[in-house]
Amino acid sequence: MDFSAIEEEEEEEAWSATLKEEHRLTGSENRVLKKIFRPTREEVTGEWRRLYNVELLDLYSSPDVIRMIKSRRMRMVGHLTRMRKG
Repeated sequence: MDFSAIEEEEEEEAWSATLKEEHRLTGSENRVLKKIFRPTREEVTGEWRRLYNVELLDLYSSPDVIRMIKSRRMRMVGHLTRMRKG
């Protein structure tokens, strides 16, 4: 029996994030960014308003949390794979 295939499937299940988790992480990131960048004043009306998510992403040019987590997970899987071979 090939246990390595079973182990790889278990790793994929343990490491994959569900869509619901991704939405939660994105929402949390946006809430933090909205607190950091504060409301902005409309030029035309002079009223204060919160920034839209698209505006936040323009101001904060770092990769989003989901991409960062996925890339670090892939790096870790590569590390674990190399450790098993060596």
